[in-house]
Amino acid sequence: MIDTHCHLEAFDDPRAIALEADQRRVLTVAVTSTPARYAVLRGALSANPFIRVALGLHPLYAKDRSSHASSFRTLCGATTFIGEVGLDFSPEGRPTRAAQEATFSEILMSLTGSKKFISVHSRGAEARVLEMLREAQTGPVVLHWFSGSLGQLEAAIDAGHRFSINPNMLRSPRGRALIAAMPRDRVMTETDAPYTKVGGRPTTPWDVATAVRDLAKTWECSPDEAQVQITRNFMEMLPRAAASAPALGSG
Repeated sequence: MIDTHCHLEAFDDPRAIALEADQRRVLTVAVTSTPARYAVLRGALSANPFIRVALGLHPLYAKDRSSHASSFRTLCGATTFIGEVGLDFSPEGRPTRAAQEATFSEILMSLTGSKKFISVHSRGAEARVLEMLREAQTGPVVLHWFSGSLGQLEAAIDAGHRFSINPNMLRSPRGRALIAAMPRDRVMTETDAPYTKVGGRPTTPWDVATAVRDLAKTWECSPDEAQVQITRNFMEMLPRAAASAPALGSG
């Protein structure tokens, strides 16, 4: 199984969760909120074969971009995985919109000419994220928990982008409608753990099995067939060197 967007840094004991993910053979992309947290988490989990720590700069940390952006530029050459980056124009993020756009622009400039697995946040900012990706000629990227309109979804598909879906999306009528419109070869699974819930408790990376099962129902196929498609989609997003490494990728 593959969890393409998990916040291991937010768990009380990231090492214990990472160890169990290894034992359950769940390849987990551990997104981070700042370059400093990336450096700490990568150091702590470098020996875990199924964990890929992603270099991130969450849009809600954009107000501190002067210190974070230079660290991001320094570190981005050393990792295949980038996330979580993007824009957030929800009520919480709206006051820092200008700073977010400046930060995201710097991040996209840092990634120019490189092929990486990039997990992008776009809550309430789908149109602007797509515009900035197009202007920077960045992509394809993986749009995490995409919740825009069907028109914006079509624009993202036309631009070649991918989508990571989680159990919460599959429980929402609007989420299911968006997922039904996504081409199967563009879809991957995530949990956004521990910020989503399954059975009333915070999710863990292995709860991605719930997303696979529910996605199989949407696709009217078996969970095994859904997992084969998801794995193929993930592999196609990785640079060749990462795709040939143990446990499907390299950090």
